[in-house]
Amino acid sequence: MTIPRILIIEDEVALAKALAVVCERRGLSSVLCASGQRGLRELSGGDFALVILDIGLPDMSGLRVLEFVNHSARRPPVLIITAHGTLDNAVAARQLGAAAYLVKPLDLAQLDQTLHQLLAIDMGGGAGSSVSDSTARPSDHTATLLGGAAPIMQRVFASIAHATATDAPALITGPTGTGKTLVARVIHDNSARRKEPFVTLVCGALPEQLLESELFGHEKNAFTGAAAMRPGHLERAAGGTLFLDEIGDIPSAVQAKLLRFVEEKTFTRLGGRVDLHVDLRLITATHRQLRAEVKAGRFREDLYYRLNVLEIELPPLAERKEDIPTLSAFLLARLSPGRELSLGPDAARTLSDYNWPGNVRELRNALEYAATVCSGKTIRPHHLPSAIFRPLDAAGTPEAGMDRALQQWVAARLAAGATYKQIYSGMESTILKHLLHHFDHKPTILARVLKMNRATLLKKRRDLGLDI
Repeated sequence: MTIPRILIIEDEVALAKALAVVCERRGLSSVLCASGQRGLRELSGGDFALVILDIGLPDMSGLRVLEFVNHSARRPPVLIITAHGTLDNAVAARQLGAAAYLVKPLDLAQLDQTLHQLLAIDMGGGAGSSVSDSTARPSDHTATLLGGAAPIMQRVFASIAHATATDAPALITGPTGTGKTLVARVIHDNSARRKEPFVTLVCGALPEQLLESELFGHEKNAFTGAAAMRPGHLERAAGGTLFLDEIGDIPSAVQAKLLRFVEEKTFTRLGGRVDLHVDLRLITATHRQLRAEVKAGRFREDLYYRLNVLEIELPPLAERKEDIPTLSAFLLARLSPGRELSLGPDAARTLSDYNWPGNVRELRNALEYAATVCSGKTIRPHHLPSAIFRPLDAAGTPEAGMDRALQQWVAARLAAGATYKQIYSGMESTILKHLLHHFDHKPTILARVLKMNRATLLKKRRDLGLDI
């Protein structure tokens, strides 16, 4: 019996050897290559059951290697691994035919399970058999608010990429303002249904009867005011994707009807008796913890498991602050095209110090405000909303309050064109005023307590124009 061979294209020697050990434990042989060109030469002259491919190779992109593999005669399945993935790379890898996508550091249990799954693939079909259009590329949405290089986002990118390559229901979770609607749109735009409708319904904003009518439609005279038959969002999304936002807020009666549709792909309009069939992809989202809602009896357990085939959990902005500069640059370019607006270092620090309870949506609103009030090309802290520049809940220590006030004062003086000497003199003058007030305007006591020469103090009074 021929032992299946695995081609490992990875330039990190230690990781390549570790991958080889995992393969050996499964009874597989492996060939190690540290560059894309070497890997392609091995591929052209050998027969491999699987290719493990790193995106960040020293001589060429792993995505370029993937294209060659996808056009080879044998077309073995390809497992992409990467340490510095982006959403573009993750989606592009799936569109180019990658069978799986894992993020470093690799979870060995997950890696072993993935190898088991991939080696069970029909080798005649190849890794690209599930991709309907190999020429498809990520949409413009992928380079937007989902950009960045924070480690926590790498697995998000991988999850989104997996969701584009299947028709299974996807559940997007995360706090309000993290971009759940954008993720749903990215999945649709890079799926096999990309040319069909993308229909959105925000469930939490509607009362029960109206939600049921909007979702399933209604027949004529189904209720007071129903003067004619009206199709619902299910019918309008036929062939495409239906995105139900705030799915955790729907009442139990609607949950039961939605469960029937998810299981049978059939439904009945409100007031109707005829079963209707619709083929579509269902994506849902919620800011709630649905597991806790199930435990509390507010959300059906069977519906939860039907919707949560693929879960994409978006982190709050506070957990990916290293992405704020990238996100800000993109947002400023979108909000003020042609102005070349940028963040000053002090404003960037202010944004990084803030906790962002409203997440990316709040960041966008803050930058839109700053772009409106800033007349120049550089945003300073005082251009930002007061809730961010002077957080209401950040009283903290006296030093923290002084630091924020000083930031604002220095920014204003710089904007007025002050020199360093003028800024320093103004600051020293303010300090002395407060000290004199503290010591009842008695310079002798002030000088003695602070161990300051009285003659020096009097000279500073004259130089700074203080009336001591």
